[in-house]
Amino acid sequence: MGCEVIHLANGIRIVLQQVASPVSHACMLVNAGARDEPAGKYGLAHFIEHLLFKRTDKRSTNQILNRLEVVGGDLNAYTTKEYTCIHASFLTPYLSRTLDLFEDLFFHSVFPEDEMEKEKGVILDEMASYLDSPEDAIMDDFEDLVFEGHGLGHNILGTATDLQTLSKADIRYFIQQNYNTHEIIIGISGNYKLKKVKALAERILGTLPENNQRKLRGKPPTAAPRQVASHKPINQVHYVMGTRAYSIHDNHRVGLLLLNNLLGGMGMSSRLNLVVREKHGIAYTIDSNYTAYSDTGLFYIYFGTDEEKVERARSLAVNELKKLRTRKLGVMQLHQAKQKFKGQIALAEENRLSLIISLSKSLLDYGRVHTLAELFIEINAVGASQLLNISNEVLEEKSFWELSFAPH
Repeated sequence: MGCEVIHLANGIRIVLQQVASPVSHACMLVNAGARDEPAGKYGLAHFIEHLLFKRTDKRSTNQILNRLEVVGGDLNAYTTKEYTCIHASFLTPYLSRTLDLFEDLFFHSVFPEDEMEKEKGVILDEMASYLDSPEDAIMDDFEDLVFEGHGLGHNILGTATDLQTLSKADIRYFIQQNYNTHEIIIGISGNYKLKKVKALAERILGTLPENNQRKLRGKPPTAAPRQVASHKPINQVHYVMGTRAYSIHDNHRVGLLLLNNLLGGMGMSSRLNLVVREKHGIAYTIDSNYTAYSDTGLFYIYFGTDEEKVERARSLAVNELKKLRTRKLGVMQLHQAKQKFKGQIALAEENRLSLIISLSKSLLDYGRVHTLAELFIEINAVGASQLLNISNEVLEEKSFWELSFAPH
């Protein structure tokens, strides 16, 4: 199950994963996200993502929404701090229909004023819904704390004040500045010959004008860790502690991913879950996460518990961090951690839509598609001494920012 990469003259690249299946998946990934928004225009990238579905030069909203649904397909999109992505799942014969729709949405949307006003109301409702979920809201506030004053900090949804001011001119300017054709990847997973895909891509995407507008993403300035407590109309305490970490290009990235998975990653057998939930029964949810960005990263631990149990839960989590900083993993412990992590990655890749998006990100971020076998080699190469060094560099709670939401 190999991958082929097609390069168009305008800079757009297509990664094709050939799979013998009647179902295909495709995505269009653009290297433009919330961190690229100018001050006072927060929420613009996400706003554009919503509006891409709201009319083009040749299609109405209903025609856009029905274009794949009438043949049983599915179309959706999302925005992150660094990417905008449209993705689709469909039966094999409809690849041309899908690529034509992608091209139409990204390059021929007209952003009608009436739809803009309507969608502002939709996003305001989305903001309110998000605030009703403290376990989600606290993560946005935590990123804003750690990356204060920087594009990586603010909420992807933006602010209600900024949202109301967004105009068609803002949208056009953002697209011109950020939708660089050399930073657009089309990912396709399906039962297709390379020659056919190349011909389709040339016909549908190859005539688009080249945009080689370069953007400079400023790295977040250094800042001292802070501890912040907020009171909310909630029943439980929600707590996060963490710090900045390695970027996607750092040699220690895979080591920290492995450590994170061991500490509080997927599954019920993580160290944090076994100690805090299973042994002491003081938190229903406790986990850790590591997100790598193009020039920095974020590591954090999250848990929710009753007010009187917060200090105990925090103390137990801190103790697990101390173990990783002071005790080198044994041969069997390291082997088991690697086997668990590799198995979870392999199982996740059974989701072919997620996989083709991941392969597209790899091509965008690194200029090449990393295979599962290559990733396993990187994981296997991580040693116990390296993990000890990483733990002492990243997992020192004295360098952690801390944020808590507590009941009134």
